Amino acid sequence: MTRAGGIILKSAREIELIRAAGRVVHRVLKQTRELAGPGVPTAELNAAAEELIRQAGGVPLFKGVRNPQAKFPFPAALCTSINEELVHGIPGDRRLSEGDVLSVDCGVRLAGYCGDSATTIAIGTVSTETQHLLDVTRSALEAAIGEIRPGRMWSEVARKIQAVVESEKLSVVRDFVGHGIGREMHEEPKIPNYWSDKQQPLDFELVPRMVLAVEPMVNLGTHLVGYGDDSGWVVITRDRKYAAHFEHTLAVTDTGVDVLTDGR
Repeated sequence: MTRAGGIILKSAREIELIRAAGRVVHRVLKQTRELAGPGVPTAELNAAAEELIRQAGGVPLFKGVRNPQAKFPFPAALCTSINEELVHGIPGDRRLSEGDVLSVDCGVRLAGYCGDSATTIAIGTVSTETQHLLDVTRSALEAAIGEIRPGRMWSEVARKIQAVVESEKLSVVRDFVGHGIGREMHEEPKIPNYWSDKQQPLDFELVPRMVLAVEPMVNLGTHLVGYGDDSGWVVITRDRKYAAHFEHTLAVTDTGVDVLTDGR
């Protein structure tokens, strides 16, 4: 394990261990897509996820995490965020409805290493506007993956993400960012999905063996967000318009990028 500017670089062995955790995350998200539908409570999705993770020998990465602003540790394996909820939605009795969008974020620790990925699911038939939101957010992540290679600065990738989103008249969330990942869920660096001169202190050069959780978060309306209840967990869009979230754990290679949460 070595460091580049405070960022922990991973060995080939560690990257494969992160990939193994990522395979479990991929299976959880696949199962969630299959189970999610009108009338299904989000607690049911979480229960199935926790059982799959347990059977795989893993540990839910989010369960028990503390947040200084929250009243209690996060209680579930999944973050299930519906419609205007951006991130950190708590599974419960709420049943999904036709036309909803469900953002599902899952993290798993397996053999001491972490994988983290997210997807946003259309529940039944959604509006054209909502489908466009999902398509653009997915495209923003795909664009980031296509831009990552050694020698590039993160600012170049962030500008590409922002350009993909804003060219479609949508908004990139600024208050939440991606992160390094490895033995811990949150490691250096912080990884913004947009760029401005104020972000310059966060810039870094991509080098082989960096492992990053890249996660564009996009809103239909304004980029502004806030807390949706008094739990200190659930983040919602300020204007209550829908949001979407896609994420992969990625390793920078000698020639490009390797996606560690795509199930391979």
